[in-house]
Amino acid sequence: MAGTENIKLGLKENWKQFTLLVIVNAFVGGMIGMERTIFPQFAELEFGVSSKTAILSFITAFGLTKALANYYTGRLSNKFGRKNLLLLGWLIAIPIPFILIYAPSWNWVIFANVLLGFSQGLTWSSTVVMKIDLVGEKDRGFAMGLNEFSGYFSVGVVAFLTGFVANKYGITPYPFYIGIFISIIGFILSALWVKDTRVFVHEESINDNTAQLDNVFLETTFKNKTLSSVTQAGLINNLNDGMMWGLLPIVLLSLNYNNENIGIITAIYPAVWGIGQLFTGKMSDIYPKKTMLFWGMLLQGVAILFLPFSSSFWALASISAILGLGTALVYPTFLSTIAQATSPKQRAESIGTFRLWRDLGYAFGAVISGVTADLFGIEYAIFLIGGLTITSSFIIKFRMPERLKIAKECIEVDEVKLALQANKKIRIIDVRSKEEYDQAHIPNALNISLQELQASVSGLDKEFQFVTTCGKGGGRSKDGAKLLKEFGLNAIWLCGGSNKWLSISG
Repeated sequence: MAGTENIKLGLKENWKQFTLLVIVNAFVGGMIGMERTIFPQFAELEFGVSSKTAILSFITAFGLTKALANYYTGRLSNKFGRKNLLLLGWLIAIPIPFILIYAPSWNWVIFANVLLGFSQGLTWSSTVVMKIDLVGEKDRGFAMGLNEFSGYFSVGVVAFLTGFVANKYGITPYPFYIGIFISIIGFILSALWVKDTRVFVHEESINDNTAQLDNVFLETTFKNKTLSSVTQAGLINNLNDGMMWGLLPIVLLSLNYNNENIGIITAIYPAVWGIGQLFTGKMSDIYPKKTMLFWGMLLQGVAILFLPFSSSFWALASISAILGLGTALVYPTFLSTIAQATSPKQRAESIGTFRLWRDLGYAFGAVISGVTADLFGIEYAIFLIGGLTITSSFIIKFRMPERLKIAKECIEVDEVKLALQANKKIRIIDVRSKEEYDQAHIPNALNISLQELQASVSGLDKEFQFVTTCGKGGGRSKDGAKLLKEFGLNAIWLCGGSNKWLSISG
């Protein structure tokens, strides 16, 4: 563990690696932008696919596979390493533009989007987790704002570029050349210069006091009020994003807009979403996260409901901007909230679970809006999605608690041992009587009985974290930690006490 001595958490301390990851994530976002503007026309002109449900099948395929990739990236990142999963994601991305250019049938297009979903889940999830690993708690919201800005601003820029190229040179193959460039450069950057960040997780875990979740998947999905509230809002957010991705270009085509104007209007939404996160990410470090999530989801829902009543370019552009602003308020806040509410060792899996459900929203949104549009008309699909988004905002308001983090009561033996091996300033205090201490005790533990502890506080160094222990833990050691905290010391009691320590060591 000697290598961890020079590890420091923080945005300034790790700015070079952080900046590289921001650039890499911009390339990740560009792969989605390649499809954003042109796909409904691509489907109809190249393959004769005109049904709303059939067109949206490519978003469904993308959403399902990205959701699964998100979950397993979170679960496996501690085992296999963040960088290895990032590189795998880029390798999967490289053939996608070639498949789209040479696809002989619509099924090949669906297959390309299955690959895109796996690639996005691996690459985007890896860069998110790596940035959270690097920065620590202080600037986490700002870090997520920068991450999501780079990705979604790139979505907007590439969406505009593909619309412009398609308008000038045709719907295929030229727009997809952009994807070839993005995937190859993204892989090279990641392979040569990105470093794995698992060692930062160990560093943060040493001093973290967040309670462990019993079952990360169930707690993030249903049980934990903070995590599950964020998860449902993430799902609804991407549900309406799936609708905007699939149906907005169709609405604009029905209003006789050309490819260039469709590209501008569809690009405004992710561009405002992206730029806005430069500010909203930092806001989530300062202002209540619950408030930002509520207003962001409400703003999205209201903007969507106005869409069927608008036809002018400026009205549609304004709606696209307002929807982007609402999304900017929630997107980095989702991730920083989950990071704050979970322990470092469980964070990647909890984020993976959140991103599983969030990106299933793409699939649910595409299916719900596509079927509703085919059966009842596009306006009814838009009203339904808008109503669900407003409902989600009120779930945040009434279910999510104000206090996000549940502190753990005690620290595990293995965590203390790792901290001591890393030469951290930790002092174990055995609060039992001298007779009990002499019978058996943790090596190098300081013996101050509970009765004498208050009188000894003035002699304790406030630079240290104090771990109190008794025989089984939870009795005198708990009272001792509480007393030390009352005097302004950093203290926590040892889970299982000296007995557990000695049984493991023995």
